[in-house]
Amino acid sequence: MNSISADTAPLVMTKAAADRVRVLAETEGNPALMLRLAVSGGGCSGFSYNFSLDGATTGDDRIYEFHGSKLVVDETSMDLLKGCQIDYVDDLMAASFRISNPNATSTCGCGTSFSI
Repeated sequence: MNSISADTAPLVMTKAAADRVRVLAETEGNPALMLRLAVSGGGCSGFSYNFSLDGATTGDDRIYEFHGSKLVVDETSMDLLKGCQIDYVDDLMAASFRISNPNATSTCGCGTSFSI
């Protein structure tokens, strides 16, 4: 499956997030691993974000390349993620991937679930 360039992607991954994906993939000994972002029903606000490293894709996936790292999102999740920014933040509270979702009408306190 071909990657979609960052210029035409319906969402954005920051350089900090891309750098973290690269470090995680190298730590796993597989620099070809990609960050998979999916949305599932559940969580305290209705939908939850799920992050994983993945080396495989399906026909339902879209691959986006940002700053040398790849992000994989399935078509169903993309409907809820258009316009999002995926970032990686390492602060006093936690080190984690964070999503800014302009489609969300509310989010939970931990930032891993949202409602529309």
